[in-house]
Amino acid sequence: MRERDQDQAPRLRPAPRLMLRESVYESLKRLLMDNALEPGTRLSIDGLARELEVSQTPVREALFRCEAEGLVVRRPNAGYLVAPLLGRDALLDLYDLRLLLEPTAAARAAANATERDRQDIDDAVRAMAPAVHGDSYQAYREFAEEDAKLHGTIANASGNPLIAETLDRLRAHVHSYRLYFRHGIAEVTAGEHQAVSDMIRDHDQTGAEQAMRIHLENSRTRLLAAYDQD
Repeated sequence: MRERDQDQAPRLRPAPRLMLRESVYESLKRLLMDNALEPGTRLSIDGLARELEVSQTPVREALFRCEAEGLVVRRPNAGYLVAPLLGRDALLDLYDLRLLLEPTAAARAAANATERDRQDIDDAVRAMAPAVHGDSYQAYREFAEEDAKLHGTIANASGNPLIAETLDRLRAHVHSYRLYFRHGIAEVTAGEHQAVSDMIRDHDQTGAEQAMRIHLENSRTRLLAAYDQD
């Protein structure tokens, strides 16, 4: 009888407070990712709470999380502001650093990745395919999450934790893909991602390094062209 009662017991569900926190966070993140708020816009905790019909606590928590992701910044006497899009010079600096780290990480991953790592990399590449053609926050979010997972998995599979930690702190996917989404050029990365994945799967260290370098150089070129369109 006890076994039957346990089988029929309802599954645990997220507590209402947790669901509320996630809902507020996603609502705010959607505004920021969709560029619905101009960079530099001041974000009023009280105003956001009233608009979302919640208390200030989940709004503060959401802003804290968005700050950690580089989507908002906190300034003395000004509170939270929408983070600026990456400037041209800052973009070049970011890609200079990525080009120093990520081709090496890809080469090391080709030598050191486990079968699980290789499968995770393949899965991330495939998961991006249906998202790259969308123009909504949801499509962008799925693409950005899988892209971050791809690059993060490659870095972790390199066997060098310093590379993985440094890339994670750069939050490159947040900075770059706010621009990708804005200009609609994310879909052209699909073949480049596949090339990197193929080289890692084939244990081709030279090929993996070259494929990652080509991907990053092309990505940088696309974003520089996007700046010129403004």
